[in-house]
Parts: sequence; structure tokens; C-alpha cells
Amino acid sequence: MVLSELELRHFRNLGIQELRFPPEGVAVIGENAQGKTNLLEAIYYLESFRSFRGAGDGELTEFAKDVFHLRGSVQGDRPATVAAGFDRKRKRKRVSVDGNDSVRISEALGHLGAVVFSPADVDLVNGGPRLRRRFLDILLSLNVGGYVGALSGYRKALAQRNAALKADAGAMAVRAWDGLLVESGARVTRARAEWVAERAGTFTRYCSAISGRDPVTMSYRPDLPLRGSGGANDEGTGAEDASVPGEDTIRERFHARLEESWGTDLRRGVTTCGPHRDDLVFAIASKQRALPVRTFGSGGQRRTAALALRLTEAATIRSQRGVDPILLLDDAFAELDERRSERVMALLQDECTGQVILTAPKESDVRLRGPSLARWSIREGTIEA
Repeated sequence: MVLSELELRHFRNLGIQELRFPPEGVAVIGENAQGKTNLLEAIYYLESFRSFRGAGDGELTEFAKDVFHLRGSVQGDRPATVAAGFDRKRKRKRVSVDGNDSVRISEALGHLGAVVFSPADVDLVNGGPRLRRRFLDILLSLNVGGYVGALSGYRKALAQRNAALKADAGAMAVRAWDGLLVESGARVTRARAEWVAERAGTFTRYCSAISGRDPVTMSYRPDLPLRGSGGANDEGTGAEDASVPGEDTIRERFHARLEESWGTDLRRGVTTCGPHRDDLVFAIASKQRALPVRTFGSGGQRRTAALALRLTEAATIRSQRGVDPILLLDDAFAELDERRSERVMALLQDECTGQVILTAPKESDVRLRGPSLARWSIREGTIEA
């Protein structure tokens, strides 16, 4: 996939600009706070229709403006023109693909095949479970058919069930949402479990390739029991059974957990079990026991795990969509030591041969693909080729 053109209208500080990208990519050079990350954010918005930094749509609109608009043209096996905009006053988002304004957001996802690498990715390892669930939800929404619908159904049922619990509306009003909660929740759980089971080995291979040592594992810790009829899985830090039960089994266990937690739910006024409590766990393999990277890993190990996770995301795009992803590198090697940086660059050169759009504060920081990448500059949001 190749992003050939990008039209910007009042997104962050980028003003009104039209850019044409070389097929191989470009290095955007500029000092901090000039808008480099904003450019990558705009590109990725056309992939996922959300900010990879977690900002709301209203925050993405240029100050003193009411509307932003983006349009990108993608070339490749599946060429497309993708557009998106947001009206801050009306709080309305609109997307289109090839001029079709009636397309649903869920149908417009994933046309760029882009993956973002950023120093902030270390928060996926250091931060709480919500960030890792968000990572899984975005990745699976973009690459697994039906996941968006299942996730949307689960969130709706969860919100309604919690509202009924909080309002003390009675068992009938609460339990009315159990069917949708279980049905959609089982699909979400199974999709997450399958992805981790399929990609855990790839993740560990990337970690070892980047660090040269320190094998790190990735495992799924679902709130619902997947390996028996007991309670929630508590371990989640070592090698786990990679087999994933079918949706019928997961539904049965979800129903059982809802029954077990009924009294607790009533006391707390909230649903206390389900995939909204899942986690993705990274652990350092050792002879005695696996140690969570989040609490026992060094800074280098945590950054390695974050980079390996993004490389695993890129591998997923290649596998699921059959295309080399567009790499968006936001000063991605800034906090890595020299040896790790060289190993990451070698991996990207060998495995990610598609278009690269990277940012750096100075030209000497651009080492990936060397002088073959075109150089652009950015100052106060204005980009010059």
C-alpha cells in the first residue's frame, strides 16, 4: 500500500495543505512542537478514524475552527480514496470511501494498512490494562471481520446493564441485557484469545531479535475462564495453553460467571466480570518463574516489548490483508540504545518493505533507508518538500 496524496483542512496545526508522497516514503524533519506527530496522526486517522494518541475528535480540530477534513489517496492492490471529517459544533463525524458518503465507519476501516511506531508506545507496557485492551480492540477492528460489531454490541449491553444496576432497577431490568452481553462478549473474547495464540511466538521472536537476549512472552489474561470451569484466569505471566475454546463454551462460562458475580454486581452497582476486565501480559522468561515486564523489566526491556508489539501488528496486517503496511515512524528510535536501534532498523529493512513516512528532529537522525528517502521540512505546521 502506498499513500500517494493527502489533503489537510484544519487538522491540529496543519492548516490547509495538499501533499504528494513518493512511493518509497519521506522523512519529515523539524524541531519539537512543529507538527511532525500531527502529520502522522492525520494519516493514521484515515486508517482507524480515531487519534492514535487517544485524543477526542474535538481536540483534533484547529483552534478557532469548527471543522476539520482529511482526504487520502491510496495506491496498491486495492486503490481507494478515503475521506473523513468532524464538525465540532454538531459533534458529527463523516467518512467516505471513493466518494460514497453513506458508507459506515466499520466498513471504511483499514484502507491504508498503516501501523504507527512511537516512543509513547512504551505506555502499552508501563500503563494499565485499559491501554492494552484499546490496542487489541483497534488492531482486531482493523483486521478481523465482525469484530467491530461484536465490540459495539458488548459495549452497548454493558453500558445498559450498568445503568440498570446503578439505578437499582431490579433483576429483570438488569438481566434483560445478559443475552447480548454474553453473545457479543464471547465473540470479543475468542477473537482476542485467537490473535494472541497465533501471534505470541512472533512477538517473542521479535523481542529476542531486538534485544539479542531476554526472551519475553506475550499472553492473554481474560477475565472469563478459558481453560476450565473455574474462576477467572489469574496467572497470565507464563507459557499458557494456546488452544482457544469455541464461542459456545465461552458463552456457557460467561453465563456461569454472571451468576457467580450477581451479588457483587448488585452491591457495587456495576458489572464486575467480562472482557472489559481483560489484560494482555508481557513477561520475562526465567528458570524459576515468569516476571512481568511492567514491574520487573528495565527501561530497555519495556521499550523492546513495545516495539515488538508494533512489529507484530505489522505482521498481522501482512498476514490478514496480504499487503505490506505503511510504516509511520514518529522518532521511534529516540530512546533506544545504539545496538537496539540497529537491530530494529534491520528488522524493518528485512520485513517491512513498504512505504515509510518517518519524523525526526534533525536529518542526522534519519538512518532508516538512508539517503533514498526524500526529505521534507516542517515549521509551525507548514510542510515544505
